[in-house]
Amino acid sequence: MGMTVVEKILARASGQTSVKAGDVLEPRVDLAMSHENAALVINQFLEIYKETGKDARVWDPSRVAIVFDHRVPAESAKTATNQKKVREFVARHMISKFHDIRGDRGGICHQVLPESGYVLPGAVVVGTDSHTTSHGALGAFAFGIGATEMASVWTLGFAVNVEVPATIKVEVTGEFAPMVGPKDLILHLIGTISAQGANFRAIEFHGETIRRMPTSGRLVICNMSVEAGATAGIVPADDETLRYLREEAGVANPPAPVQPDPDATYVQVVKIDVSTLTPQIACPHTVDNVKPIAEVVGTKVHQIVIGSCTNGRLDDIAAAAGILRGKKVSENTRMLVFPASSRVYQRALDAGYITDLVKAGAVVMNPGCGPCLGVHEGALGDGETALSTTNRNFKGRMGNPTGAVYLCSPAVAAASAVEGVITDPRKGA
Repeated sequence: MGMTVVEKILARASGQTSVKAGDVLEPRVDLAMSHENAALVINQFLEIYKETGKDARVWDPSRVAIVFDHRVPAESAKTATNQKKVREFVARHMISKFHDIRGDRGGICHQVLPESGYVLPGAVVVGTDSHTTSHGALGAFAFGIGATEMASVWTLGFAVNVEVPATIKVEVTGEFAPMVGPKDLILHLIGTISAQGANFRAIEFHGETIRRMPTSGRLVICNMSVEAGATAGIVPADDETLRYLREEAGVANPPAPVQPDPDATYVQVVKIDVSTLTPQIACPHTVDNVKPIAEVVGTKVHQIVIGSCTNGRLDDIAAAAGILRGKKVSENTRMLVFPASSRVYQRALDAGYITDLVKAGAVVMNPGCGPCLGVHEGALGDGETALSTTNRNFKGRMGNPTGAVYLCSPAVAAASAVEGVITDPRKGA
């Protein structure tokens, strides 16, 4: 019986010739990532060694990555102290894949890891963040775990009791219309299958549209696969993956892509033709409450957010700048832009996009997660509404349970910033 991409990756990582959905394995981990919550992992890690009486040692420092992104710069003494604790741990254990707030290395973990060449096709990647699914864009099996599980990985080098997920195959065909793109595709998929539609499953993306899609777009769809409940989202690595790794990430000799077998077994096949897709909006307060933009046009918004691990890349900022160039953000709306990494920020500066945005009235922030989680910059006031390119819109997600968050693409966000209400970016295009 043939295997899916995830099954092949887990078979290799577990030293087996074949595995099937439902098998429980202990795969070797190629990369273990945490952000500021590494402080929690450290506590659990030290407890493990306290019980053994041995000196604490990370199994392989070269396979551990730590990126500060959720609360940078630190917003409180508590956060600053936890970050200090992590820095000291990083130095003690000689962890080289460490990205602090430095202006030349900072950014969101799910952008920094791919652009730094840390994620490779066929790898097993674990992270103490649910959106670790992002890294499936490079053909890796990437999934989120808790702090205690990560402490175990730091100690042993493998993940414990990993159940091989069944896989949903999503076949995407057609060509996107102007002002429609990967964010609209993934919102449409989540709205179609629901927030529980892929629970405990992997989503494998295929089709001509995916093959033509740049890695930046693939990161979007894999990032938000978890919003359908998926354990992982994965695009089988191909020529575009190898191009990105060589040209963008500086990987001289990337490994061969892992492809599914022709007779691989899928629990469901979903077919989507994007040629008829319109801009999509996820309405409060669930990500699967998705509607075509025509149904919400005119909704007043107080805050626009462009950025996050979903849509803070260079092409996202370019799209927003192109719409806002020569225009002004509405007097009744504030607009915040968060580049996904220092590299993205610098390239946006070089291209003039940051100037376009600032002249339009946007506030460009340092690379990081910003208000997405609701604990840092850009919280909502009571009863306010945000339109955001982030990935979640649960109550309190942007710092205020009385607020409302709509999710959209960068094109929709930028067009709406000008009007002060949710606006179809195709209007006047």
